[in-house]
Formats: sequence, C-alpha cells, structure tokens
Amino acid sequence: MPVKRLISKYGLENHGLTNVGKVHWNHNTPMLYEDIIRNGEGHLMHLGPIAVRTGLHTGRAAKEKFIVEESGSQDQVWWGKVNKPFPQDKFDMMFRRLEAYLQGRPLYVQDCYGGHDSRYRLPVRVITETAWHSLFARTMLIQARWEELEKHVPQFTVLHVPNFHAIPEIDGTHSEAFILLNLSKKLVLIGGTAYGGEIKKSVFTVLNYLLPQKNVLSMHCSANCGPDGDSALFFGLSGTGKTTLSADPKRQLVGDDEHGWSADGIFNFEGGCYAKVIRLDHEAEPEIYATTRRFATILENVGFDPITRRIDLDDDSLTENTRAAYPLGHIPNIVKDGKAGHPRNVIMLTADAFGVMPPISKLTPEQAMYHFISGYTAKVAGTEAGITEPEATFSACFGAPFMVLHPSRYAELLAERIREHKVDCWLVNTGWSGGPYGVGKRMKIKYTRALLNAALDGSLAKVDYEEDPIFGVQVPTECPGVPKKILKPRNTWKDKEAYDKKAEHLAGLFVENFRQFEDQASEEVKAAGPMQAVTAG
Repeated sequence: MPVKRLISKYGLENHGLTNVGKVHWNHNTPMLYEDIIRNGEGHLMHLGPIAVRTGLHTGRAAKEKFIVEESGSQDQVWWGKVNKPFPQDKFDMMFRRLEAYLQGRPLYVQDCYGGHDSRYRLPVRVITETAWHSLFARTMLIQARWEELEKHVPQFTVLHVPNFHAIPEIDGTHSEAFILLNLSKKLVLIGGTAYGGEIKKSVFTVLNYLLPQKNVLSMHCSANCGPDGDSALFFGLSGTGKTTLSADPKRQLVGDDEHGWSADGIFNFEGGCYAKVIRLDHEAEPEIYATTRRFATILENVGFDPITRRIDLDDDSLTENTRAAYPLGHIPNIVKDGKAGHPRNVIMLTADAFGVMPPISKLTPEQAMYHFISGYTAKVAGTEAGITEPEATFSACFGAPFMVLHPSRYAELLAERIREHKVDCWLVNTGWSGGPYGVGKRMKIKYTRALLNAALDGSLAKVDYEEDPIFGVQVPTECPGVPKKILKPRNTWKDKEAYDKKAEHLAGLFVENFRQFEDQASEEVKAAGPMQAVTAG
C-alpha cells in the first residue's frame, strides 16, 4: 500500500519558523491520541473520549484579544471595546520571541479549512505545541482530504503556543495571555491560554472579516434542517441553547455554532461541535450526551474518577464551562455536506436574567434587525474568565467578540436575506421565568422545544397573538404542550408591580445600548425597540 504524504510542500519556513524540533504533520485522531497520552497531556476515559485540562483559563480570555493596526484593514475594522488595536511593532516583537521560544521544540500541524462551501472556504493551517490542541483543530475545522494535503497552501495561519506567556510590561498586553490577529500577515498568535475555544473563534473572527466583503453573511448561530428541506437558524451566545436546541432528532443538524448565508443558501464553517456539557441530561439532550462517551471526543475540564475513568458531568469543581469537542458525525442525524437551502425561520435566543422576556415572540423584519443588532442575553457562568453567575449584557449580532466589521454590515445582509426569502423571525427566551435570576427558575427545556416545534412546523402561525405592552413584540396566546400562564411572563410573577419595574428597567437598557448604533440605523429599525422604554439608571 502506498504511503500517504501528509506534509504540505508549503513548509514552516514560509511562516518564519526554522530550527524547530520534530514536526508532526496532519496526524490523524488515533495518532494524536497516542501522543496526547505519551506526552501526559490528557487521560483516556471509559468508552474512548480523551479528557484534558486547560489550566488557569477555562473560558475565552476576551480582554486579551487584539487586532493589529495596519493600513490594509484599518478603515474596515469596527474599533472599540471589542476590537482593540495592537501596534504592528509590538506584534513583530512578539513573533520574534515566539520564534526563539520554538527553537528545537516539537510542533503539530493541521492543514484544514473553514467553510463547507468550496467557493468560500478558507484554507487554514493550525500550528500547535501540543497534540491535544492539534486534535481540537482537526475536530473543529474541516479536514482536508488526503490528496489535498501535499498542495495545501494556507490563506490564514493560527500559531497556538499556550505555554508561552506574554510579558505585559514589554509586550503591551493586559496579562500573560494574548490573542493577536494580524489581517495583513494572515496570522493569529495565541499564547498564555490553553482553552481550545480560542483556536476555533480565531478562525471564525477571520471569516467574519472576509466573507461579508464577498456578500456572504457570516453568523454566530446553529442551524438545522427539516424533512422538507426547511432550514432554521438559531442565533445566540454561548450558553443560550444554540447547540442543545439545534440537536433535534426530528431535524438534521447542519452545525452548532458558525455559519455563512450566501445567495445559494447556508453552510457550516466547521467540521465539529463544541458543546457545553455541565450537568448534561441524557433524557433532555440524548444526542449530545452520547457524544461524551465516544472515541474522538475531547472533554475539556470535565470531572472523572481517576480509577474507573468514568466521567462526571455534574462536577463543576474546575469550571461551569465544561466542554465537549466532537466530530459532527457523532450526531446521528446530520447534513453530511454541511450545506442547506435558505432558512424559513430565524430564531434569536436570549437567556434573560431579568425574567421579563416572553418565552417566545414573533418579530417583524424591523424588530428582527433591532434585536439582532442589540444581541441581548446573559453571559453564562464560566463562559468567560471572571463570570461566576449570569450577567445581563448586549452583544451585537449575538457575537460581538468575533465581529470585526461594524454590526450594521452584518445586519444589512441579514435584512436583505430575510426580506428576499420571506423568513419568519422569532425571539426565544431560554432564561428565567417567574422572577429574575436568584428568584425565578430557568425555563424548562421541554417548553422551549415545544414552542420551537410549533414555530418550525407552522402551527404557531395559526394561533392568536397579543402585543407585549412594553417590548412591542407579538406573543402567542397558546401553544400545545406549554402552560398558557408562562407565555405572558407577567403572569408568572407573584409581585406584578415588581415585574413592571423590572421590565421597564430592561427596556431602558435596550434604549441606552442602541444609542451607539442609531447613526447607522433606519427610522423603522429605531422605532422597533421597546415601546415604553425608560433610560437606564
């Protein structure tokens, strides 16, 4: 049998990396398993998953992400709290120090792609100093075919060196961790953090810069497809239910986190899923639960018995943000080519920590734009460093940390697609009911699923609706399998006056947040916000 050539002719010297140790080119999953265990990077669990630890950083280091300020992209980037500038000379100095650090050290290389649509896919190379991060990249991105590897030339490269720490006083970073994106050099430098999510989100950030310039909407959303080819998008930040709600046994999964929407339909950016698994319920989420017991699944910071090697999904001793990274093929019902037609439904998920948003409401196109740009949700415990309990926040496009361009660019593309394809838009609260966090209870997933099923199969369109007096959205008066009482959140509160005050307060937060976008929003979109809003404070 002929030996497969795993090494690209485009060598590491093209990245300025010379005199490194042994380079492990495009190792497959069994080979990486062997190295992970041999290197002491992880442990083999019962039934085959690999368990790893990420150390200090168990979530994204959002404050440590920067974009290099350079002439080619400077006028395109949405500079501000999210996209913080980093000097070119500091980046160059960091890279030189990384070069020196890597002298004589072994490296792992994965040549892969971002995006299932061949017309828009991005050839990517991920260079790591650990085998388990190479496995993570191989799992989460799209694997190149054997015959493509020799001629693979990356259009973007991620250099991931978690054991190399920045020196803030010298490097100009906030801490020892850093994620530096250089759009002109087509290079991302990651160091000081072993959290796997930084790799996939770096590639996503690059696609968010490149694709809208090709008239393709890049989206932080999950997607699935019904038996009639009716696809649906689920927007939302981590922890709001994108992965859980899109994994539906009655519908085929397209992807759980990142997608593009072109003139021909939608396509997944990734080859795997990255699910939060803390206290995962095997009855409520059987498909995802099953992946945590399979070979090729990477379990980040999940507890386990060191003797029996059986995992404990209830163990939050390291973090609330325990994660499982697994190939899409671990989900039994998937769209194998990662592509689907234009959506019939767009669902915007919010984990409302105030407990005042309806569990589901129908949006006009203008309201959809308003809520898409606003991106209201709650940061869920452990998703970012320092977050220990849900915290109300607004994240433009339901993914501001990854959006390089101004939110209006993405919103305009979404508006065009919604109008052109007559898409129904829904706002779904997967957060609290009966009171705010600490008083009320999290919405039962069976109710959320029942509401979504009714929206997706069209039956929710046949019921009567009433307008919410504060938020102006249309709320159904009934839905099969869901108690009428919870459809109107005010009815679930014992203290109705307390509800009114809390709802008005949240409406005020919406208005205050949206002021930053008013200069680029139409009058119709500005008027689609809360109707009885008062300014925050």
